[in-house]
Amino acid sequence: MIGAGLAGSEAAYFLAEHGAKVVLIDMKPKMTPAHTSEKFCELVCSNSLKSDDVYGNACGLLKEEMRMLGSLTMAAAEKCRVPAGGALAVDRDLFSSYVDEHLRRHDNITVLSGEVEELPAGGIVATGPLTQGKLFDAIQKKFGTLHFFDASAPIVTGESVDMQKAFTQDRYDRGTGDYLNCPMTKEEYESFVTALVSAERAKLHEFEKKDVFEGCMPVEVMAARGMDTLRFGPFKPVGLTFEGRRPYAVLQLRRENTEGGSYGLVGCQTNLKFSEQKRVFSLIPALKHAEFERYGVMHRNTYLESPKCLNADLSAKGSPDLFFAGQITGVEGYVESAASGLIAGYHVLGRLLQKPSVLPPATTVIGALCRYVATENKNFQPMNANYGILEGGYEGVRDKTERRKLIAERALYDIGRFKREYLG
Repeated sequence: MIGAGLAGSEAAYFLAEHGAKVVLIDMKPKMTPAHTSEKFCELVCSNSLKSDDVYGNACGLLKEEMRMLGSLTMAAAEKCRVPAGGALAVDRDLFSSYVDEHLRRHDNITVLSGEVEELPAGGIVATGPLTQGKLFDAIQKKFGTLHFFDASAPIVTGESVDMQKAFTQDRYDRGTGDYLNCPMTKEEYESFVTALVSAERAKLHEFEKKDVFEGCMPVEVMAARGMDTLRFGPFKPVGLTFEGRRPYAVLQLRRENTEGGSYGLVGCQTNLKFSEQKRVFSLIPALKHAEFERYGVMHRNTYLESPKCLNADLSAKGSPDLFFAGQITGVEGYVESAASGLIAGYHVLGRLLQKPSVLPPATTVIGALCRYVATENKNFQPMNANYGILEGGYEGVRDKTERRKLIAERALYDIGRFKREYLG
């Protein structure tokens, strides 16, 4: 087990709790520029694990699925939580100490300190977004280019787009209607650009600043080059017709899944603060009431092009005994990273016991995330927990609250059945 962040800690603990002997290798006490503590499972950016609403939030549902599967990080979070309204927030130092102690004192876990320089034939690699040195080179040599200094665009729910102010059309009608188009008048476009370039940006760490704009241009940086830059770039209206004429400018939304439950804002990679993203993008008429499933982010984020490299059980294609977990697989967020470690540990246990390991149902968040990272996607980007990736979203139920409640009840039933059948 390489790496003792959230994913590695979950995987190591799960395996140890089920009788496996685990060798956990981590570089600490040596640290990356993001870390400040010598303890395992350090939360480096925030103390929030997002919403704890099981029946109204996908990440809240994921956390409950993890609790049912025996998650170490969820137990730690409950023990170390601090008041945060409807969110699950923790005392970072206590959280890390709790996990560190449980790993180091476990009879089935041997902890080694040092940097792994070669890719092993078997085991779990959970070295996170700051994977570096010879191990980074070894992974890249085997699996191809790793993505880094990543910028991603926001994702909104399809149902929250105002279709009275949007239209479905592929540019020059070349396609099968995969895009929603959000037209703007001259006045609307100029108001949007003005707000965009003046909006407050998120602060980058020093190690994230180097060459951060070379591989991905944030939309706010592009817009600052001139009022018409976006209109002749990602917001160009050519090849599109709305109400009998070409709009002044158009933001295109691209499907994130086959059902059309989620749409990404094309060309809108951004480093704006989350609150600013909601304010600014909501100025586009069709997105006035948009619900954001994921906000855009820009940070150092090393991850595999997983659909080409990984199977849905998180094993490497061509190397069935080698598994990956955490953000390096293309899941985004603390909870999602921990969940991937939990499920990687489950699949490794199956290999050790020479028993078939079965994916959690696609109706569960943890099962849907596993499938997402392994599903062919030419626009693959890191993904966090959201309803759009789940199978069968009760689209016929119009009330959103009731629909999400049904999704959660089904997911918890299915994860409970999965646990009984495959974990005992």
